[in-house]
Amino acid sequence: MNKSYQIETKCVQGGYRPGNGEPRQIPIVQSTTFRYETSTDMGKLFDLEASGYFYSRLQNPTCDTVAAKICEMEGGTAAMLTSSGQAASFYAVFNIASAGDHIVSSAAIYGGTYNLFAVTMKRMGIEFTFVNPDCTDEELEAAFRPNTKAVFGETIANPSLVVLDIERFARAAHAHGVPLIVDNTFATPVNCRPFEWGADIVTHSTTKYMDGHGAAVGGCIVDSGSFDWMAHADKFPGLTTPDDSYHGVVYAERFGNAGAFITKATAQLMRDFGSVQSPQSAFMLNLGLESLHVRMERHCANAAAIARYLESHEKIAWVNHPSLSSCKYHALAEKYMPRGTCGVISFGVKGGRAAAEAFMGNLTIAAIETHVADARSCCLHPASTTHRQMSDAELAAAGVPSDLVRLSCGLESSVDLIADIEQALARL
Repeated sequence: MNKSYQIETKCVQGGYRPGNGEPRQIPIVQSTTFRYETSTDMGKLFDLEASGYFYSRLQNPTCDTVAAKICEMEGGTAAMLTSSGQAASFYAVFNIASAGDHIVSSAAIYGGTYNLFAVTMKRMGIEFTFVNPDCTDEELEAAFRPNTKAVFGETIANPSLVVLDIERFARAAHAHGVPLIVDNTFATPVNCRPFEWGADIVTHSTTKYMDGHGAAVGGCIVDSGSFDWMAHADKFPGLTTPDDSYHGVVYAERFGNAGAFITKATAQLMRDFGSVQSPQSAFMLNLGLESLHVRMERHCANAAAIARYLESHEKIAWVNHPSLSSCKYHALAEKYMPRGTCGVISFGVKGGRAAAEAFMGNLTIAAIETHVADARSCCLHPASTTHRQMSDAELAAAGVPSDLVRLSCGLESSVDLIADIEQALARL
């Protein structure tokens, strides 16, 4: 597709252009395997000498078509779908780090990702240093080690809504010869394209706004193609030295900066871990992508209206949304996301944890769910659910106080949503 097309056109038509007499909608290739005439033809696939499909645990045409659309939307050079956002975060880091390596990460990240990094990947021998995203340049610099392999952050943190200063973190990463990985789930490429600000790799939980209807779990990794792996060959041997499991292929040499990262993640990690997205889920994800630009505008408008209402309510202790001029991240949001940020609001109800839980129980439109970024409004108390594995100190570092309510504003009428919040607060 023409790279100059606007994001709206890419949402609708990116990734797939049918030929004469071919299906207008992307086909669902619901097959585990693929037939070839000769073993020689298939052997070329196993040697990475030819492109094609042989087993859907690694790649599938439907998944690749949808990945290509997201790649165009982000402005990348290669992409892959995964079974979940967690799988995308894991693959993105594990593709370039192994036992004995180190990663610098923003402390303001999703609780599940924090647990993945601080507990599970630590058991695999990978150490993480978590830095306050508002830290000074000196504090950020001090977090790096000789064995640091990447920097990780979220465009808009879930659920604290901290806006990452992408340019600053990219500068720090590149000064140490490592890539910046950014989870762009909440902003989506409709509202922010991290590659334009220096990020090198983007991840998504496609389960959220991209799907948008609570229908299919999934994830995605997109490579910008801008990071020069060979220029830092000693740091990334997995990409710059022969892979004996594929007859000595050197990914950075064979596929260049544009394709090395995703090819290795597919051929090696997906081969061994198999966290593949199903073709059915990919098909449903594509349906969501076709309306993403329309839905994001409404999500953001609803959130902005409700945030303004909450900010003036006597029973609300505090409210945080980047659209508010009172938000400490408002200026960063204006810089990186001038079209809007996201439909998620975080706030505290006066009376603390008990009042927050009572308030949520009083709502009739927004359901209490372990979910976010859906067409239907929903809410959650992170300290007792998604972040309950974290100590009070860790919660504070992540910007998730114990009274925080995460409200995900759906596509309903903002008038009805505000009226529901009003009655829920009145009953406290």
